Amino acid sequence: MGPKTIISYDDTLNDHDALALGRVLASFGAELELAYVRHTTQADRSREELDQNEAEALLERGARWLDDLDVSRKVIVSASTGEGLASLAADEDAEIVVFGSDYRTAAGHVEPGTSARRLLEAGPAAVAIAPANYRSVRDHPIRKIAVLDGDYAARQTANEISDRIGAAVVSAPAADYDLLVVASRPEGREGHVMISSQAGNAIENSTAPVLVVPRGTPIRFAVPAAATL
Repeated sequence: MGPKTIISYDDTLNDHDALALGRVLASFGAELELAYVRHTTQADRSREELDQNEAEALLERGARWLDDLDVSRKVIVSASTGEGLASLAADEDAEIVVFGSDYRTAAGHVEPGTSARRLLEAGPAAVAIAPANYRSVRDHPIRKIAVLDGDYAARQTANEISDRIGAAVVSAPAADYDLLVVASRPEGREGHVMISSQAGNAIENSTAPVLVVPRGTPIRFAVPAAATL
């Protein structure tokens, strides 16, 4: 089984970008789950049921977009989307949380939104961020992976993906890469994400999806059995 991967989804266009990136990660072997964070509950039972049903319908639309009605879905309640997703990731031992870029981001560029930034500051799982308008293309072949080193886990994660799909791995900065894997700061807490200012600049200058890896915790993408024969 591949790494459990939570996609933050609220049916906005930038979260369709997150779905598109989730599909790419699934092609590496990731196990997907869609998560929607409700910010309040209703005291009135009928209104609470209505809000819950609407949230579940929203996640079903996401599943249809993925063409996977069997994908796991979770509605959670938290005053903060970032805090809610961080708690869910910790509770479920999820290894990756996926976001779209901020809604104001120019097409083809990456800009972490508020919730993604919360997980980039000591979050308990890797953070993946899709470029704006990533949804507009159905297929996203990953031929070259750039690695911004710092902690060894980023390079090892890139090598895991390379072993799975046969992509080239190069050091950042590099040109024309299809995925940027970013290390956490070596002095950060093990198993948590913490980025340097250099990493923050690399993320915001990227035109390809970004995967930020927790310190000391490579993301394991097992090589398919057929490839080991």
